[in-house]
Amino acid sequence: MADDLDAVVRRADPDRWLASRFIADRDRRAYIVALYAFDHELTRVRRLASNALLAEIRLTWWREVLDELFAGGPVRFHPVARALADVVARYNLPREPLEAMIEARIAVLDKAALNADEALQWADGVGGSMAVLAALILDAAAPPETAAPAGRVWGLILLRRAGLVGGDIDRLIKESLTVASRAARALSAAAFPAVACATLARARPSSGPRPALETRLRLIWAVARGIL
Repeated sequence: MADDLDAVVRRADPDRWLASRFIADRDRRAYIVALYAFDHELTRVRRLASNALLAEIRLTWWREVLDELFAGGPVRFHPVARALADVVARYNLPREPLEAMIEARIAVLDKAALNADEALQWADGVGGSMAVLAALILDAAAPPETAAPAGRVWGLILLRRAGLVGGDIDRLIKESLTVASRAARALSAAAFPAVACATLARARPSSGPRPALETRLRLIWAVARGIL
């Protein structure tokens, strides 16, 4: 199942998949990929649902998955749900960031474009929460405030690619990257791959993922220095 999820994330989230290759420990890398697969499942809900109500129903289904796995009982049969249950149990991950990833998406289902405040809230709930969880897997002592700002940057990059922000998204990214760069300096080398993708904000704006070679070089440079 781990190999299947790895293939899914490689196709759906190539930038973060590349960043995960810098995680030396194979098991931790697989757990990070499981988290990215969960994020992908939440992301694809809006694209696949024909209206906001159906999207909310599907996102609520994932909230019910969290109810099951944090209650310690059986989790419904779904490969990503089972993988998520494994990673939560293995690293005793908190529920709040996982739920925030769902709630942030529900909050904007009826919006065609986000203003600056909404974009920051979405980026914190989706990208910031994921960065915090990934950092905890790689280093249990990683403080949330060291990873969350870089997660915000990544979330804003995704919004820019999707064309979902009506305001000055480039300004938001630039300002957020300054904060994230300072915060990430306190991360251990082991935890740094959890936030490395924020360095892609330094590339010229793009409507899609960066070319693989450019992405790899930027990530190598960031991870080698431990600097976004």
